[in-house]
Amino acid sequence: MPDPRPTPPDPTPHGRDAQPGPPEPPAKSYGNMSPEHWSKTRGARNAEAIDYYRERSKAPGVAEGGGPRNFYCMECDGVIPSDPEPERCPHCDAPIQGSTRRYFNWVEIDTPPDSDWAVLRPWFLGAGLLVVLLLGWWLA
Repeated sequence: MPDPRPTPPDPTPHGRDAQPGPPEPPAKSYGNMSPEHWSKTRGARNAEAIDYYRERSKAPGVAEGGGPRNFYCMECDGVIPSDPEPERCPHCDAPIQGSTRRYFNWVEIDTPPDSDWAVLRPWFLGAGLLVVLLLGWWLA
């Protein structure tokens, strides 16, 4: 449906009266989205992102919508609810394991790792043993 309001005249001077300067900001967009609207004008610059989102919208479970918090299957890209988290993907039956979760446009480690103490313990024990041996040698 076309915009019933008349288009205002172009206030920029043309010809020899034109003054060089910064470009005019884009006109405000109200009502129906004109071809100058930011969401339409950026389409050519973001073709790869738009194609990605179009492809994502075809994943299993996307049409039904997700819950307030969900993530995606690493195998089939299907939507998986977070609460309660199932043990297997409801779409492809792949096991959900590990702590890495794929969200809409990022991947994160959802659960914090266990303590670093298990990794650092051998180093601390080795350093302590070395100190005891050196101290014993020095005192002997």
